[in-house]
Amino acid sequence: MKVAIVHDWLTTWAGAEKALAELLACYPQAEVFTTVNFLPSDEIPCLKGRTIHTSFIQKLPGARKHYRRYLPLMPLAVEQFDLKGFDLILSSSHAVAKGVISDPSAVHICYCYSPMRYAWDMQHQYLRQSGNARGPVSWLMRWQLHRLRQWDYLSAQRVDHFIAISHYIKQRIGTFYRREAEVIYPPVDVDKFRHDRPRESFYLTASRMVPYKRIDLVIEAFNQMPERRLIVIGDGPDYAKLKALAGPNVTLLGYQPDDVLTDYLERSQAFVFMAEEDFGILPVEAQAAGAPVIGYGVGGLAETIQNHVSGLWVEEQTSAALTKCVQQFEAHKREDEAAFSPEVCKQTAQQFATSNFTQALQALVRKHVTALANDMPPCKPD
Repeated sequence: MKVAIVHDWLTTWAGAEKALAELLACYPQAEVFTTVNFLPSDEIPCLKGRTIHTSFIQKLPGARKHYRRYLPLMPLAVEQFDLKGFDLILSSSHAVAKGVISDPSAVHICYCYSPMRYAWDMQHQYLRQSGNARGPVSWLMRWQLHRLRQWDYLSAQRVDHFIAISHYIKQRIGTFYRREAEVIYPPVDVDKFRHDRPRESFYLTASRMVPYKRIDLVIEAFNQMPERRLIVIGDGPDYAKLKALAGPNVTLLGYQPDDVLTDYLERSQAFVFMAEEDFGILPVEAQAAGAPVIGYGVGGLAETIQNHVSGLWVEEQTSAALTKCVQQFEAHKREDEAAFSPEVCKQTAQQFATSNFTQALQALVRKHVTALANDMPPCKPD
């Protein structure tokens, strides 16, 4: 069986790319198609020696640093991939990958991280944050986003079967694409974390520093609790603004490698997370490291955190609500030392283990590709 895996772009190694790695583990013979690839393939085992096809955007001026500026061209770019002869198309998509044109005899299954937020429900926030809420450029961008929405909806009808990364995203797929989806949670390497290390008194948050992650709310809340210590790990466009906002009890460490982040997760009293996420890998990793999560109980986090068991849901996306929730967390711990135990947190995280992802994916593909089932190789999870 000939398999093609289509990914939006390869520029950073983040959550979507970790899922891509597991897709490639299941289908080691697959060829990869992507709009641009600027990752050092020799340093990434799952990409080393693999056939990777890129689009014409790869060679456009400034594409390495400013590939997102070519978003209006990306629908055209992915439609130029020649997928004739492939039996199975797996698109790994949060933007345009699902829009490929496949052979009519092929089965196209899309693993969807989310319909494009900046084109749909976050359009107005996107325009404000880019400084284009008004004026001629604003209307040009609105027109481009309007056309992108049209293409996004129409291209979603080319997909044979959707897989959503959470029930939250399943609902979004139904709302914007009018399509049904099955849910398979993304793979998380929960086994690399220890949950039995001594806990320390500090709280931890970590994220790319962009507005929707709402690190500002976390810092504001801890500014109002000067007796509590907060560690912030991450970098991004908002770093300088957030550093200026931080009080003396808040320490920003900037970007840190995985081993440093893992060390802090394994020692933290709790992990704090206020973004409205589609799934949220970091909160799951925190639980795998034995740390309960205090986070905004909307979106994917409401599916990954057991309220009052492996963490607490914050009811509103405000610093005041977070402050109240931290106080409730500590009161709960004083009343019951066994509350939010590392063992329970680890157990909660286990349901998102990589092996569960690969087994569920293989079973779903076999269900939808019955005519090719006998030709499928066995899945080989890491």
